[in-house]
Amino acid sequence: MTSTVPASLTRTADGSALQAVLLDMDGTLVDTEGFWWDAEVEVFKALGHVLDETWRDVVVGGPMTRSASFLIEATGAAITLAELTVLLNDTFEDRIARGVPMMPGARRLLGELANQGVPAALVSASHRRIIDRVLTSLGPEHFALTVAGDEVPRTKPHPDPYLLAARGLGADPARCAVVEDTATGVAAAEAAGCRVVAVPSVAPIPPASGRTVVASLEEVDLAFLRRMMTRRP
Repeated sequence: MTSTVPASLTRTADGSALQAVLLDMDGTLVDTEGFWWDAEVEVFKALGHVLDETWRDVVVGGPMTRSASFLIEATGAAITLAELTVLLNDTFEDRIARGVPMMPGARRLLGELANQGVPAALVSASHRRIIDRVLTSLGPEHFALTVAGDEVPRTKPHPDPYLLAARGLGADPARCAVVEDTATGVAAAEAAGCRVVAVPSVAPIPPASGRTVVASLEEVDLAFLRRMMTRRP
């Protein structure tokens, strides 16, 4: 379930176009995209299959159902989607049991948003069990709301997760800044009508109307996000 939003966190200061910041998790705040690929390689090795490295860009950064379905079809593995989903989550959870590395600039940005009272939501295609484990490293106190991929009828690249997060924070999607690292996540945020900061982790993401591309979260702070919101799309 999504968390309860304190009433004091539903709006930012008067006069600011920025109402909330919605952040992806894997590859954006925590350096775990490689962990997912390693988990997939390990699981399929146990099933008697070797994954082609070129498939990495296809499966990393997308929803679990899409990635798992692709790998089953590509390898011909004798396993159901439900069975593979459990195996992948179990293997990934084992890999992050001792904590996860933060992306450069992530901890500072989360701290600044919290200190300035800007509502933040974690919006991930990962399942709830994975989000709750990673939150121990991120700090659950940094988020007024969290949305997991298995809690929405349609996850990224559909807009549903970001629309749910904005609604839960009492914010207008057009006045929400989204921070994402993959084309799948960017597509979801833009379909929801949000402004996007793209921090590519796996494949390049080109600049576009309403989208700003940076090399690292070290370039992003609250002033940066507020300036981005006031620019014409």
